[in-house]
Amino acid sequence: MFKNQPAGLYVLALANTGERFGYYTMLAIFLLFLQAKFGLDSTVSGQIYAGFLALVYFMPLIGGWVADKWSFSKCVVTGLFIMFAGYLVMAIPTDIRSTSSLVILCAALLLIACGTGLFKGNLQVMVGDLYNEARYSGQRDAAFSLFYMAINIGSMFAPMAATAMCNLALDAKGLTYVSSLPAMCNLYLDGAENGADLSATIAENGMSAGADLTAFANEYITTLSTGYSYAFAIACGSLIVSFLIYFLGRRTYAHILTDKKDGAAAKTAAAAGPELTPAQTKQRVVALLLVFAVVIFFWMVFHQNGATLTEFAKSCTSPEATGWTRIGFNVWALLSVAVGVYALFNLFQSKGAVSRGISVVILGLVGWALWYFYSITPEPLTGIQPQQYQQFNPFYVVALTPVSLAFFGWLAKRKSEPSAPRKIGYGMVMAAVAYVLMLVGSLGIVGTSASVSPNWLISTYLLLTFAELLLSPMGISFVSKVAPPKLKGSMMGGWFAATAVGNYLVSIPMLLWGKIPTYMVWGILVVICLVSAGFIFAIMKKLEAATSDTPAQPEADELETIEDDAI
Repeated sequence: MFKNQPAGLYVLALANTGERFGYYTMLAIFLLFLQAKFGLDSTVSGQIYAGFLALVYFMPLIGGWVADKWSFSKCVVTGLFIMFAGYLVMAIPTDIRSTSSLVILCAALLLIACGTGLFKGNLQVMVGDLYNEARYSGQRDAAFSLFYMAINIGSMFAPMAATAMCNLALDAKGLTYVSSLPAMCNLYLDGAENGADLSATIAENGMSAGADLTAFANEYITTLSTGYSYAFAIACGSLIVSFLIYFLGRRTYAHILTDKKDGAAAKTAAAAGPELTPAQTKQRVVALLLVFAVVIFFWMVFHQNGATLTEFAKSCTSPEATGWTRIGFNVWALLSVAVGVYALFNLFQSKGAVSRGISVVILGLVGWALWYFYSITPEPLTGIQPQQYQQFNPFYVVALTPVSLAFFGWLAKRKSEPSAPRKIGYGMVMAAVAYVLMLVGSLGIVGTSASVSPNWLISTYLLLTFAELLLSPMGISFVSKVAPPKLKGSMMGGWFAATAVGNYLVSIPMLLWGKIPTYMVWGILVVICLVSAGFIFAIMKKLEAATSDTPAQPEADELETIEDDAI
């Protein structure tokens, strides 16, 4: 998995890890922040959340156009600085329940979206360009899986950081997080909440409101919002780290920079092979557009993690965990499991006795660490916050990436590995299975209030991760491999534009939340997944015929030619 990879991959991946850590720290609490600070209901907050996601994933289309005319590297650096400005604005506390504060927030979100547009897609194009050299071309799919894994290492720690900052602010004021309290405080300030109910909730959770409920409600919302602002400041710091990694590691990817004035860029372009004919270009663009159509609906259902799945965690899931489930909310325990997976793979794949011995020692330490975390974690674990569930998806990605690579590597050796479009179709089927599980878990729920086991969400995130591993890294690799050379930036931007549309459609289930039975929300998502899977399987022959039409390559590029023909 790690063999025969250029050093530039690790530098670019780590730069992206830092940026993604900041982004997902913000995103983990974004919906909750909107509802707490501005008193917005699920419908309005869901619209803002979906609109922001759509903008974030649409802007790489424009960023790709800019990079095709300017420079991928300069776009990446400019994007980092613009994102930093956006997070900095969000990190400065402003008045709660204020129109001016909401306007300032929207300006910050626009900066983050524009910065992401310049950074995200163009960095991934640079990763793809590392594999235009013949000696690395056979490692492209594995590289994007490793790159995707690095993204999720940052994402895995993001909810923990956001939760820690939230608790830091609340603890300083002697307050405790209660998922229902922000809405109750806002409703009370609006005159729509019974003071007796609010007082009872405060007392039940070990806090005291004193004689002035209005003052308590204002203090609670202000303190919680300040904690969220602390988390946004963490995002600022992560971007500084990303810039330093990118800048200090420049020599590892300097040969692919399009703004270099020596012959290196021309050499890299030549390695990519001769230009396509107009007919081949059209075929490839059409094939990519058809894939993008399916990608729209995948991201619609996948990014419910920050929308309806967060609502389900807040309103319908017990804030307590028992048994081994409770250590899943300790990110260090999850990291230990991931390390154990890699050590286990190394144990079976390594040929040296020393390497195997190291793997055995690591596995022993992992076993001890898990028992330690189990022993020190309270039984039951209480006070679980909704955003903490979002650490399971990136954990599963990190832990399952070697499993995925090993499985598809095994299939490739037997010449039976499915093409990238088929993997996307299978991913949609797996996403449907995930929401069938949510449907079953929600059958006994009346309205939007219940206390079901955390295991329903944890298991759903596992299935969604299988779907993600089938679709996302393979899809990005597919775009970088199939896109016509002169349209790489635009086609990668197209991938993100499709993702943007899907992210805006995230708001549709949020519009239905609370208006129809919870199980019906998941049922709608199941149908969408199955229809999308049926569509891509129906056009499979057309996709594979278009993408297999590869122009003749120089002999040195033979391996990449074989790979393209297999798609």
